[in-house]
Amino acid sequence: MDAPADPRTSWALPVPGGMPRTAELEPLVTRVLAPNPSGMTLDGTNTYVVGGPGSGQAVLVDPGPDDAAHLAAVEAALDARGARCVAVLVTHHHGDHAEAALPWGERFGAPVAAATAAVAGPRGRVLEHGERLALAGTGIDVVGTPGHTSDHLAFRLESGAVLVGDHVLGRGTSVVTHPEGDVVAYLESLRRVHDLGPSALYCGHGPELTEDPGAVLDYYLAHRAFREQQLLAALVAGAGTVDELVAAVYAEVPRQLWPAAAQSTRATLAKLHAEGRVEQGPGDAVRPA
Repeated sequence: MDAPADPRTSWALPVPGGMPRTAELEPLVTRVLAPNPSGMTLDGTNTYVVGGPGSGQAVLVDPGPDDAAHLAAVEAALDARGARCVAVLVTHHHGDHAEAALPWGERFGAPVAAATAAVAGPRGRVLEHGERLALAGTGIDVVGTPGHTSDHLAFRLESGAVLVGDHVLGRGTSVVTHPEGDVVAYLESLRRVHDLGPSALYCGHGPELTEDPGAVLDYYLAHRAFREQQLLAALVAGAGTVDELVAAVYAEVPRQLWPAAAQSTRATLAKLHAEGRVEQGPGDAVRPA
């Protein structure tokens, strides 16, 4: 099985580190980049300011780290829109997305909404798939996208764009963490977003994907299938532990990302085990079924 081709390689995307701090993506959306770049967060966390033009209101999606410089940039984006924050939405509980949710919600006097009460806080709102939020002069549909984490949500805008959090990244592929992540749920969530026919994918990290969002989702599905075949082939070739599988399958990936690759590998092995395609050996060993 050949590696699937990533359609983004031919797109005119910003180079790593080249994303502007603030960008107007469409009349409904301003993106503000948090200053927390890393191998896992790419250029940093994308915070989205969403609201109907002229409404005087906006929603913050994924406020990100509780950082003073980032807060100042977000407040400047609100001022530029002539808007006050009326709600804070969070795609999932990871700190690079959720850390600022409660303190900023308190600062703005705005409720926090997320998939779990732990993130939304005692005065927040717990969201469920299929809800439609009427906020800031626009409608926002809540889309359940578990997989990367069990509490992951995406938000579909009236323009057709989908704010996908860590479900899809602007560059590379997302990590399905283990044991909190679930590959089966992740694949189902990719298909759910695909079925929405998004006009754009506004990612939690990396540039926005506007040229052919469906092709990126197709690539993500094909990439997961390819990784499964690689793992099975590596097992047949003699790799028996997670570390050996990572070394064989992710040889082209920088070694500092191997711990994340190990998480995705464990999550994929859990899927293959549930399907009866691999079986657990002694200790950390795995073998073909």
